[in-house]
Amino acid sequence: MNVETTSEFEHPVVQTERFSLRPLQASDVGLIEHYASDKRVAAMTTTIPHPLPPGATKAFVERSLSPTREEDVWAIDGTATGGSEVMGLISLQRLDRNQSEIGYWVAPPFWNTGLASEAVEALLSTNPLNNETMFASVFQDNPASARVLTHCGFEYIGDAESFSVARNTTVKTWTYLKRMG
Repeated sequence: MNVETTSEFEHPVVQTERFSLRPLQASDVGLIEHYASDKRVAAMTTTIPHPLPPGATKAFVERSLSPTREEDVWAIDGTATGGSEVMGLISLQRLDRNQSEIGYWVAPPFWNTGLASEAVEALLSTNPLNNETMFASVFQDNPASARVLTHCGFEYIGDAESFSVARNTTVKTWTYLKRMG
């Protein structure tokens, strides 16, 4: 795995055999919007609305590139190996005390391919924010995402609830923790 840092915002590019994790770019808006508009994707996140309002994806990409952002977002880009330019997204939301919360979604054509596990593993091994701890939570009706986290060494720490914008309701979650180093 290779890691290189882009100079503009110190946002590293992580290269694996199958894909690269790279900062978002303006040209990603169409594919992100296409996949995020899928109710199956939106319903498994806390923040993606369904239906997706016009301009929401462009605003999201612009926020992800801001030097004052609180969340680093990477596209899972498979073009180097003949894949799609955007196969999903993975992010680190900065928290206090040298911690982050990892979040991810994979586009439906790439479900059940191991892509999510590989992307999480690549981000963990790189640890671009030099976190001591990473957290994650998944909706309890999404056991595939829970398996990704346990496969990547996260430990279950308890149940909670989070509001899902797409579902317009509070949804039960499982919360996970990974100590780095």
